[in-house]
Amino acid sequence: MARYIGAVCKLCRREGTKLYLKGERCFSEKCAFSRRPYPPGQHGQGRVKLSEYALRLREKQKTRRIYGLLEEQFRSYYAQASSMKGRTGEEMLGILERRLDNVVHRMGFAITRAQGRQLVRHNHILVNGRRVNIPSYRVNVGDKVSLRESSRQIAFVQTALAAADTRPRASWVEVDKETLTGVFKSLPVREEMNEPLVREQLVVEYYSR
Repeated sequence: MARYIGAVCKLCRREGTKLYLKGERCFSEKCAFSRRPYPPGQHGQGRVKLSEYALRLREKQKTRRIYGLLEEQFRSYYAQASSMKGRTGEEMLGILERRLDNVVHRMGFAITRAQGRQLVRHNHILVNGRRVNIPSYRVNVGDKVSLRESSRQIAFVQTALAAADTRPRASWVEVDKETLTGVFKSLPVREEMNEPLVREQLVVEYYSR
């Protein structure tokens, strides 16, 4: 499957906010956005007034990049959300949060969603005791997500587990530190999905124009 392999720090600078795509680096003084908080390119420091269309486009791009998706897949999630009964934007975020790579990240097994995707693709993750290697697998309420015992010594997993204790964990996941098993307790709560800040209504307006 196609994926973005460019410099991810440029994405944060382009969107004008930290997207936390580089793990621990984003929390250190080495963060590219902290050192150069303006868009990349020759004219990055120039003053540009964004049109309403540009604001919606940038919000759509930002949200898509936070979850590490390409346009076709992200658009399909919007289409699914628009057919649901609730608010389209919130339903879309709920679908994105239920992706297995994101749940692995939320449970603290990976610092970034990209690392979560790598763990899933390389067969390190079990769902209800069965191996699942599809990052877009949709986790259901009550599902148990665990890290294979032989995978616990991976360097970035150890780093992620150590960092998980210092950062707030989403209320809809519960993790047993002894067995490294997490339970997806309930559907995501919109008020807790604000880091980075997502204005989902602008995304809906972009696609419904």
